[in-house]
Amino acid sequence: MKEVFTMWSKTKMVVLVALSAGLYAAVLIPFKGFVLIPGITEIRPASALPILLGLLFGPAGAWGAAIGNLIGDFFGSLGIGSFFGFIGNFMFAYVPYKLWTNLGMLKEDEKEPDLKSGKKIAMFVLVSLIGSAACALVIAWGLEVLGMVPFGALGSIITINNFIPSVVLGIPIGIILFPRVKKWDLLWTDIMDSEDTLSGAGISKVGGLLMLVSVLFGLIGGFLAAFGVGQALFYSGFGAGGEVGSMGVIIVAGIGTAGLIISSFLQTYNKAE
Repeated sequence: MKEVFTMWSKTKMVVLVALSAGLYAAVLIPFKGFVLIPGITEIRPASALPILLGLLFGPAGAWGAAIGNLIGDFFGSLGIGSFFGFIGNFMFAYVPYKLWTNLGMLKEDEKEPDLKSGKKIAMFVLVSLIGSAACALVIAWGLEVLGMVPFGALGSIITINNFIPSVVLGIPIGIILFPRVKKWDLLWTDIMDSEDTLSGAGISKVGGLLMLVSVLFGLIGGFLAAFGVGQALFYSGFGAGGEVGSMGVIIVAGIGTAGLIISSFLQTYNKAE
């Protein structure tokens, strides 16, 4: 995770944070009126961006997604839940580029996210799903703890609301965008120092697997616990989602969230062996 902090010493990376945040906010804001849960979330075509921002710009994309979402919150949904929205959207971009590098499904010469092969597109779909779920897990767990919105309702809406644009819009945009970003030398792996960008073996791969398991355990386990207390899968108005503040949901989803955070710190890029 050290590249998340060391990137601030690179001028290009800081510029990419600003660019990512501005772009994400600019696409989020016009759709703030298309509300799904008042004061919480809305229809978000902008969800096509964080996965791409993460794969192309790495930690700069993750910071940009988090900051851009916070800027968007100032236009209709700013509140205590914005803290979890910041972390959730950071993970929305952070988790995909970590899994792309450390899950071990792509060879070293396949790591560039150019989406030129069926294997890379399949990997993009997978990391989009897990990134969307990670974002949903953090936000839904946080708002469950705060007693604001049922986990079952919010978790399902955020996952779907993030995943569909990420795949339907993200794949064609990525195919078009990657060659240009590569040509302009703006890939994060071309900007950061080698010790921050080398894909790591050993503990980093364990961290990638733990990240995958934690997200799935937290979200699916949280859903199962939520159904046990009568929480609805989809939200149809305040009070219609079932019990809020369920201890079982908080514990199970909290374990998944903790695992997600721990796995992030395990994935420190190692020097080549």
